[in-house]
Amino acid sequence: MAVKAFLSSCLVFGLGLASVIPDKRLTHISRSPLNATNVTSECTHGPTSRGCWNDDFDIDTDAEVEWPNTGRTVHYSLEITNQTLYPDGVARDMLVINGQYPGPVLTANWGDFLEIDVTNKMEHNGTSMHWHGITQQSSCTQDGVNGVTECPIPPGATRTYKFQATEFGTTWYHSHFSYQYGDGVVGTMIINGPSTVDYDEDLGTLPITDFYYNSTWDVGHAAERTGPPKGDNILVNGTNINNLNGDGGFYHNNTLVKGTTYMLRLVNTAVDNAYMLSLDNHKFTVVQADFVPIEPYDADWVFLAIGQRLDVVFTADQDEDLPNYWFRAMIPAGCGGNYNNQSTVAIFNYQGSSLDLPTSTPADFEPRCYDEESLAPYIPKAVSRDDFEATYSAQNTLTVNLTSVPQNGHKVFRWTINDGSIDVDWENPTLKYIAESNDTYKAIKDLNLYELPDANVWAFWVIQNIFPVAHPIHLHGHDFYRLGASPNIASSTPIIFTENNIDDLNFDNPTRRDVAMLPGNGWLVLAFRTDNPGAWLMHCHIAWHVSEGLGVQFLERASEIDTRMSMGHLKDDCDAWSNWYNAGPATKDDSGL
Repeated sequence: MAVKAFLSSCLVFGLGLASVIPDKRLTHISRSPLNATNVTSECTHGPTSRGCWNDDFDIDTDAEVEWPNTGRTVHYSLEITNQTLYPDGVARDMLVINGQYPGPVLTANWGDFLEIDVTNKMEHNGTSMHWHGITQQSSCTQDGVNGVTECPIPPGATRTYKFQATEFGTTWYHSHFSYQYGDGVVGTMIINGPSTVDYDEDLGTLPITDFYYNSTWDVGHAAERTGPPKGDNILVNGTNINNLNGDGGFYHNNTLVKGTTYMLRLVNTAVDNAYMLSLDNHKFTVVQADFVPIEPYDADWVFLAIGQRLDVVFTADQDEDLPNYWFRAMIPAGCGGNYNNQSTVAIFNYQGSSLDLPTSTPADFEPRCYDEESLAPYIPKAVSRDDFEATYSAQNTLTVNLTSVPQNGHKVFRWTINDGSIDVDWENPTLKYIAESNDTYKAIKDLNLYELPDANVWAFWVIQNIFPVAHPIHLHGHDFYRLGASPNIASSTPIIFTENNIDDLNFDNPTRRDVAMLPGNGWLVLAFRTDNPGAWLMHCHIAWHVSEGLGVQFLERASEIDTRMSMGHLKDDCDAWSNWYNAGPATKDDSGL
């Protein structure tokens, strides 16, 4: 059987021997919030009671297994077009949503249903829209991954995505033609819900991204031949000044009221860069990582990899004699490059102050290209060490590496997973095989597909990197448990995971999220439960890397997929795509992701 067994950095084991895990259930956990006002059955969500929500749902609810059903459907319409914009004063041909960059902030409440029309008015490209971090419970067909869950949306067509917001917090949406989101097909999302810490006002999302003056398509093709060039700028909420010639652009600005406590939702929407983030003279209290509430902790600086989100709370408590402050985004060594001095700034000013440039100075910090390590989930859960030890075998290790292959008379880079690179078929996505009861996908090596047939068991993965480049690994359809990673040290040779490293893992309430850093020349150990049937992509979120093949599919409980969700639309959608693609000039020369 040619079915792949995971990302070139992975190890899979234990599906047969792991203990059975209860399926989705409706049980309620009762705990006292750490810093928010104690939850009672009558309390109302507000500035002094952010732990409350509604009915029987609050910060004590385990959102992985139960969620409200509000009966409300939130509608949005998104239209993708070609347009010239000036994010930092330099003209750039872009792909934008509803004429703006970034796209509109999509907002819903925990338990709402979303119905989002995506219309492709681009001139020469198909597209898709992925709702990053939304686990798509029994709705894998809505995950928006071309070649995995759907055929692309052809020019002139509209697709309506329908799903429920079963978790709460901050996330983003983007085309899963990864180069397209680098060109502007990207926006942020807020799913309103409870918090472990009280606050007065929500400042909303603050996306941070790298920015290239050439199209991301051109940059990506340069990357696959010579390695990725540096970005030309860093944008905060879609804007910045242009430091190269000082002509045009402006700093993003937030206005604060002294004495007010704010929620700020940080989102890394970059294609290549990770960031250290800080607000001068203001300490962050970190309250949520991705879609998982955590035990709050204080930090002057936080690390944010591509695709990750951190919800932070801070108080505007500074003296009026220094009313303006720099918000800073800095790229640590090993996490990408940028011609804008590896850093950028935005402005937070106090209401009533002049708009002079800040003179504030940053807090001391140690740059690191490594995940935040203090992310203890507020709802505690454990992973069985016994199951891990019973199923772990060094013989099962899968390896991530970089190679080159010939293409059109050139050598191009390809990331491999056990010597294979993912290469999806836009006309025949994985779910289409399932809808047609066609199991020939099993013989297609390029799909890098690993089958997980058993329900409610642990899947453990050791991802072994033997190349000195870090990767932000994102899993669709699940929040994984990050059991551990190799030490945060530079190493010129690979640090290999062995049985001796099991003692280094955390099985007692490990971090849960949907993106984690795989260290360069190091390892990352993840676990998740097979509790969500579907075809789920796991990939590096650096756009060049997934384009160059760094991804794998998990086909989870395939026999149950067509009983959990409707797939009747797949044939019509794929016919529409094939009719356009086979008659037009578009070609595919990368992984398709």
